[in-house]
Amino acid sequence: MTPDTRLACDVRPSPNFDTRSGEGEPSILLLHYTGMGTGDQALDWLCREESKVSSHYLVHEDGRILQLVEEAHRAWHAGEGSWRGKADVNSRSIGIEIVNGGHSGGLPAYPEEQIASVVSLCRDILSRHRIVSEFVLAHSDIAPARKEDPGEHFPWRTLHEAGIGHLVEPAPLRGGRFFSRGDSGEPVAAFQAMLAAYGYGVEIDGVFDEATRLAVVAFQRHFRPARVDGVVDTSTVETLHTLLRALDRSPFEGRGDLV
Repeated sequence: MTPDTRLACDVRPSPNFDTRSGEGEPSILLLHYTGMGTGDQALDWLCREESKVSSHYLVHEDGRILQLVEEAHRAWHAGEGSWRGKADVNSRSIGIEIVNGGHSGGLPAYPEEQIASVVSLCRDILSRHRIVSEFVLAHSDIAPARKEDPGEHFPWRTLHEAGIGHLVEPAPLRGGRFFSRGDSGEPVAAFQAMLAAYGYGVEIDGVFDEATRLAVVAFQRHFRPARVDGVVDTSTVETLHTLLRALDRSPFEGRGDLV
């Protein structure tokens, strides 16, 4: 196995992969944290056949990069989830696991040397694949009900300043609750439509249920991390509006009344 990346990268093949289906060419770059105590523990787990999990790359805390699965293959890192209405994210993505203890480990800061390597790796991948900026995603974006990684402390701003991912300046916190779990009606449906238009897998039924709340939590973790509570306040609505307007092409297809 020869590394796909042009960066300095060691290889530790994982047996946990299969053939991409459907579109074939990766259209999503998906970032994770390992959520384990050490990088060696994570590497061992990702390379064990019985674990049934893997990723294309693993980035250690000191910045070392390992490739575990060839990019042409389907690594098993995403699990159940969807983006823009399409499932089987594993077939449509390249996955990067970043060594970090995660929420269960106190959500430690990501070292600068590690993030520098993540930036370099992402830029290298994006130079070789046609992945649009709003498809550089957190694991929690595609699976809000199951996943929290890479967490609200992940420095998306640093990546964006390096030309990676879609981001806007979040609207400031200033109160003004719009709605939260238990609310219902057309305004809720309109907000659900905005979340779904951006990519989140929510049902547009006008009911602010637990699935909607978790999608809001995932959105806040990525785009408005100053307060992650699942409550739709003025800041959350304005940040989502700004993100949608900043896209090169509106996903609403004529639903301009929603933005």
